[in-house]
Amino acid sequence: MPKRKKEETQSEGSDVCHTNSESEGEPEMRRTTRRSSRYTPGKSGTNKSVIKQDETDNESGKIEEVAHPDTTTKQSDYIPADLGLERRAARVVAEESMKYMGDLASRCPLPGCDSKGHLTGRHDTHRTLTACPLYHNMTAEQCKQRLLDREAHTAEKRKLASSKRDLRHSSPQLKNSRKESNRQRGIKSEVTDSVKKRHLSHSEENGTSREPLLDGLTSEYDLKLFREAQAKASEDISYELICHYQLSDKAEYRIKKIEVGRYEMDTWYAAPYPEEYTRLPKLFICEYCLKYMKTKVIYGRHAAKCVWRHPPGDEIYRKNNISVFEVDGKKNKIYCQNLCLLAKLFLDHKTLYYDVEPFLFYVMTEADPQGCHVIGYFSKEKQSFLNYNVSCILTLPPYMRKGYGKMLIDFSYLLSKVEEKVGSPERPLSDLGLLSYRSYWKDVLLNYLHSYKGREICIKDLSQETAINANDIVSTLQSLGMLKYWKGKHLVLKRQDLIDEFLEKKNQKRPEDRQIDSSCLKWTPPVNR
Repeated sequence: MPKRKKEETQSEGSDVCHTNSESEGEPEMRRTTRRSSRYTPGKSGTNKSVIKQDETDNESGKIEEVAHPDTTTKQSDYIPADLGLERRAARVVAEESMKYMGDLASRCPLPGCDSKGHLTGRHDTHRTLTACPLYHNMTAEQCKQRLLDREAHTAEKRKLASSKRDLRHSSPQLKNSRKESNRQRGIKSEVTDSVKKRHLSHSEENGTSREPLLDGLTSEYDLKLFREAQAKASEDISYELICHYQLSDKAEYRIKKIEVGRYEMDTWYAAPYPEEYTRLPKLFICEYCLKYMKTKVIYGRHAAKCVWRHPPGDEIYRKNNISVFEVDGKKNKIYCQNLCLLAKLFLDHKTLYYDVEPFLFYVMTEADPQGCHVIGYFSKEKQSFLNYNVSCILTLPPYMRKGYGKMLIDFSYLLSKVEEKVGSPERPLSDLGLLSYRSYWKDVLLNYLHSYKGREICIKDLSQETAINANDIVSTLQSLGMLKYWKGKHLVLKRQDLIDEFLEKKNQKRPEDRQIDSSCLKWTPPVNR
């Protein structure tokens, strides 16, 4: 089999690499386009592409791409020119990865549809109902013809807009176009009995598996505008789904973004949401009841009728606009399960999702006129044989690095003091969790040593007064270089430089800085819950 030599060449504004061509005699699909310098080939295992310098057009600096014949989607011939080079390049990469799943997953879910055509007319195949021509009572050829009509109409509008900029007064052509648009807009179609009968029979025959017939209900002008908006929305949805599905590694196949209240967050890890939700590029979560939804429309309807304005359970702490609610996993099972699923998006080692009944959840919120917004939470077992005072702890990303994490840790130890127990967080701790706990233990120990006036100190007494486990105290002192072994005894070195640094940092804090006030706690330890 003859092969072309591997060589490297560079064109204007692009990095191009020649690779070996496919076997002889295979048909080729060719197109010519400019490449952005940020273009990188897709990682699809089935679609292969070769980019080479056009031998007949070296002076133009254009690049010709030879696509593998099993590529099912035409590429940037259908890409709008006004999307920008970077997005066009990203779209090409995504479309080259269209075969991200098997043949079964690539079919349209509508019964009787062969997955051919696309509502936008830009692609040869589709995978969703929003892009299905059959669902919208059209054929693939009609969709392509609509695309040509839209492009011609867009070109005409641009031409008229340019003439409007060039002339001080509107041209006769522009005036006639406006008159025709106003005339078409004013035409209202009558809903006759035959139209009603045809629509009713279509609805009875197809039910919800097809879009209702829309012709005859409004003017042709309004229907045309609706179809254009529908095609534009389908194009955007298809682009988002293609970008979401192009990762072939199923371990990376997860929700990428969530929207909780006024914040949009990038997720860090996968969470075991139901399968129909994990396949979405973005998830919408109610910030009060934590119900998760598929689309912004559903989220908006839910938010309009959701009566929750704070977590369920008892409010056991309030100072200014900061509150903590104690939620029983047995009494509010759905809420606690949703809270655990939300936490798993940001915690790698979390294993508790659905078995929430043996746990209590302490949810910290920030109040405003709209309601109490979740900042973070920690959970603890109702009966812990190892005296763990925290099973899982999380501060949501928008509230990180603002002191809320240390407040949650301090609150967990405050509960341990009220229970007259010594507590410790359950292992393993995440990297951020370990840093937060180390910082908290360090501040508590340095503050205690600063006010301690004796010459001898007992680790056990220190543990009882601070409610921190003795092992955590020893490990913290060792990390600070304050624990030494000398002549058969362990000595705690009172390093004045560290204490002075701690006091300087403490004096720089404003009085209104976020701290837990033990006098604001209204709580008694649970008994046999």
